Amino acid sequence: KIAEHVATAPAVKTVLIDAFAGAGGNTIAFALSGRWERIFAIEKDPEVLQCAKHNAEVYGVANKIWWAQGDCFDIIKKRFASMGKDAVIFASPPWGGPGYTSDEVFNLSTMQPYSLRELYMPFSKITTEFALYLPRTSNLNQLAKYAPQDKELQVTHYCTKGASKVGVPATSTDRTYQVDVAAGYVRILR
Repeated sequence: KIAEHVATAPAVKTVLIDAFAGAGGNTIAFALSGRWERIFAIEKDPEVLQCAKHNAEVYGVANKIWWAQGDCFDIIKKRFASMGKDAVIFASPPWGGPGYTSDEVFNLSTMQPYSLRELYMPFSKITTEFALYLPRTSNLNQLAKYAPQDKELQVTHYCTKGASKVGVPATSTDRTYQVDVAAGYVRILR
């Protein structure tokens, strides 16, 4: 479902950058969708990146993905800034920090290792369209601060087998998106 929803980005967006590729699950889904002309996957951990590459081979999409090992913020800034007008950034960052598992409402400014601001600011300098996969208990007031002026920020919780997983804000500078319910991510499209 995530790949389907990210694919609803404007058709002029032909590049997908997966900032935290991990073992490749989302990257592979993006490649299988056939929607993107180019898909770039970034992973900091070289062993995890090797696993992602192997998984892409298993699913028959290894030749559709360009891989980069290193810090996503450095790589995106240095290698992808020029293609930002054509790109959508997808980020499923690690979640953690004080209160992640215990707080009823998760404070995105204390999320570790990257706060919402630490994710939003560099990504928004590259492209107007990006999606964040964040905890379902994310503080919606914190997310709403990133909605474009005079635009609503619609939030939908993705569910798996009837259990709420994540809240999803979705906005754009020229339109508002309604996002369906599925399996756990937050989409911020400016």
